[in-house]
Amino acid sequence: MGLFFGTDGLRGKVNKDLTQDIAYKIGNALSILKENPTIIIGADTRISNSYLALSLASGAMSGGAYVIDAGVVPTAGVAYLTRRLKADFGVVISASHNSGEYNGIKVFNSNGYKLSDKEEEGIERCFIKSKVNEFPHIGKYVQDFSLIKLYRDFLISCSENSLKGKTIVLDGAFGAAHRVAPEVFRKLGANVVAANCVDNGIKINENCGALYPETLKKRVFRYKADMGFAFDGDADRLIAVDEKGNIIDGDKIICGIAKYLKKLGKLNKNTAVGTSHTNMAIEEDLKNNGIDFIRTDIGDKYVLAKLVEKELSIGGEQSGHVILKDYATTGDGILTAIFVANMIINEKSSMSEVLSVKLYPQTNKNVIVEDKLRIMNSEELIKVITKYNAELDGKGRLMIRASGTEPKIRVMVESKDSEENDRIASAIVDTINKINKV
Repeated sequence: MGLFFGTDGLRGKVNKDLTQDIAYKIGNALSILKENPTIIIGADTRISNSYLALSLASGAMSGGAYVIDAGVVPTAGVAYLTRRLKADFGVVISASHNSGEYNGIKVFNSNGYKLSDKEEEGIERCFIKSKVNEFPHIGKYVQDFSLIKLYRDFLISCSENSLKGKTIVLDGAFGAAHRVAPEVFRKLGANVVAANCVDNGIKINENCGALYPETLKKRVFRYKADMGFAFDGDADRLIAVDEKGNIIDGDKIICGIAKYLKKLGKLNKNTAVGTSHTNMAIEEDLKNNGIDFIRTDIGDKYVLAKLVEKELSIGGEQSGHVILKDYATTGDGILTAIFVANMIINEKSSMSEVLSVKLYPQTNKNVIVEDKLRIMNSEELIKVITKYNAELDGKGRLMIRASGTEPKIRVMVESKDSEENDRIASAIVDTINKINKV
């Protein structure tokens, strides 16, 4: 990671961490890295999107870029359009699952892949210089909000079955999926119950979507639905709820899809990819079904890098980033939802049966801090982590990491004993808070 970019692009509070000037510099850097590039910009529904998109476009155009603003498009849609239209870069203006005062910038290359850490550092190095073309060689900016139809049609083409007869609840989180997801599922024949599927950048991710699946659970019960799917602000995450009200996270989705693909003979090298956060029960269940499991660092781009390197089919994160490598180049919540619905139909079963895995209890806590690096390198914290790692040895896991996108330290404790998990997590959080006050 560089000074500005984290594990999923650049993110922060608008006009505090993420400014108009930074957006301009990123756009300009793209015109330095590639001569007269074509750049597609898409965004979620945040009210700061036009402010940042136009700043980025101005920086790019000053260096001769041709910028196409596609309007509100999910992250995966921008990756698809970049590939489909043979653009040089795709840019997403979104802070994903964060609340409305945050925003972010993600950059895709011409193949629809998120830039690597090294490539993002290359963008940052361009900040120290600028490229300004003289008239008439400045760039051009156009809007084409109809481009999302290409992505919508692609999603529809990925379904091998009609979803007629299925009642499906969709929670759009007031974000980028608010229109396209209900359209796609209705085109496929489903009876759609659309929740939080309006354009409202103020309320994006607020007590709804992938971070708040309990609200989806209530609607699945209310409408006696066959399944429910919740997306985050830019729709690259998916959390599901089955017909019994069980919440299905990314771990369970990855596990179920991997076993299904193996059954069809379509799981490349009989291997799936997760992260250091993936529940131990998932690895055990896959192993019992003859599937190898590889862990990467947290961050869907690291999962994708491993999928590409090993030529594998499926990988993702507990948070709901699921990458179906044979279909897409990044996590796509809507695509994954379509795949899961088709899997249930083909198996002539229900979501509760197809995606059933008993997970180890996990306690997850986020601690807001002022200086992540100082605390992570603290001898006091290291001593406490060593102590509890020894306690959990052979029966559980402990993971402490600094968030790549927020001023937080994340604490995860996993074992079969939920009370022990809570006790250890609380002790570590207390230590972090103590260090933070010094």
